[in-house]
Amino acid sequence: MLTDPQCKNAVCPPEKLRLRLADEQGMYLEITPGGSKRWFWKYRAGGKEFRMALGSYPAVSLTAARRARNAAKLKKTEGIDPIQARKAAKLGDALGGGLTLEAVGRQWLDLHQLEWSHTHYVRERRNLEKDLFPYIGARNIGTIKPIDLLAAIKRVEDRGVSDVPHRVLLTARGVWQYAVATGRAERDITGDIKKAIKPSIKKNHPAITDPAQLAELLRASVAYRGGPVMRVALRMAVILFQRPGNLRTMRWADVDLESGLWSIPSEDMKRTREQKINGQPHVVPLPKQAIAMLTDLHPLTGSGEHVFPGLRDRKAPMSEAGVNAALHAMGYKGRHCWHGYRATGRTILRQVLKYPADVIEAQLAHKGQITHGGAYDRATHLDERGQMLQAWADYLDKLVAGAEVITLRRA
Repeated sequence: MLTDPQCKNAVCPPEKLRLRLADEQGMYLEITPGGSKRWFWKYRAGGKEFRMALGSYPAVSLTAARRARNAAKLKKTEGIDPIQARKAAKLGDALGGGLTLEAVGRQWLDLHQLEWSHTHYVRERRNLEKDLFPYIGARNIGTIKPIDLLAAIKRVEDRGVSDVPHRVLLTARGVWQYAVATGRAERDITGDIKKAIKPSIKKNHPAITDPAQLAELLRASVAYRGGPVMRVALRMAVILFQRPGNLRTMRWADVDLESGLWSIPSEDMKRTREQKINGQPHVVPLPKQAIAMLTDLHPLTGSGEHVFPGLRDRKAPMSEAGVNAALHAMGYKGRHCWHGYRATGRTILRQVLKYPADVIEAQLAHKGQITHGGAYDRATHLDERGQMLQAWADYLDKLVAGAEVITLRRA
C-alpha cells in the first residue's frame, strides 16, 4: 500500500517513459519524467483489461483516489461498466439532464415534441408520468433490470386494460433506445419482456357494413327526435365518413356551399407536427344532399363558429359522446359507433358500388396505398371523390326509401 509521502516524493527517472507505483486492488499512481502524476485503476471485464483514470495527484489525494476506485468497483459488481457510466454521466450533464429514467424520459419527450402531434405527445407523456415515473423514474436507467420494468407494466395490466400495457411498453422502448444512443444504457431491455405481457386483442370500432342493416340505421336516424342539429350530424357522418373529431368541429368558415367543398385545415388533421405544418388541407366534396342539409341548418347555427355546436355551450363544438349517446338511444350500442361510419362507407363503396380503393382511401384521408409509409399522397382524387360521394348519397337515399339491397356475404 502506498503512503502519502511516497506519492509526494516519487520521481520518474529520466531514462524511463513512466513509473508506476502500485497501491492495492488494481490502483496505481503513474508518474512521467515531466513530473505529472495520475491515478489509474486497472480491472478486467469480458476477458479484456481496462484502466480507468481516477484523477491527478495531488488534486486527488490518495484517500480520494481509493474512494473513487471503490465506487467504480461497486458499479462493476452491479454489472455496470464504470468507464461507460462516467461517460454517460458527463453526457447527461452536457444534455442538461441526468441518468435517471425520468431525466432521460423527459429529454426524449422534449426531443420529439416539435415532431409529434400534440395528441401523440400528450399520450406519450401520460404513459411515462402515470405508469413508469412513479415506480422506477428515480432509478438510474442503466441499472434498471427487465424484471423492474415488467413489474411497473404489470401494474398497468392489473387495471384490466389489455391494450394500454403494450402502449406503455412501446413508450418505454423509445426512451431506452434514446438512452442507448446517448450512452446512458448499454442496451434496450424492453424486448426482454414483450412475451411476458398479456397479448393485446385489438377490437375494431363497432360498425354496420351490411346494406340492409344500414338501411334500418338510416331510417332510425331520420326519425331520431334529438333535435335538428343532431339529425344532420348523424346524416353527415354517414355521407362524408370523416373522422369524428373533424366532423364535430366543422366550422362554417371552412365550408363553401356554393362550390360544394369543405376544407379541413391541415393542422386539424390526424398527422405528425411536420405534416400538419407542411401539409395541404383535406378537401371534402359535398354532394347535393349534404349541401341541402347544411343550407337548412345555417339559420340555426350559422351565427356561431361551429356547424354542430354543443348543447350546453354553443361556443364549443358538440362532443363525440353526444353522437354515440344518440346511437345508443336508437338501440345501436355495441353495434355501431360514430367512428364506425368510416368502416361503413369504406366497405360498401368498395364491395357493393365497386369504387377504386385509392379514391376511397383519399376520402378517408389515409396515406395512399402506393406511397404507403411515405409522405401524404399528393393525389387527392378530388373529382373522382366528388362523383363517388354523390353516387354514395344517392345510394343512401335509396336505402332510406326501401330500395332492394344486396346483403354482403360474411367471410
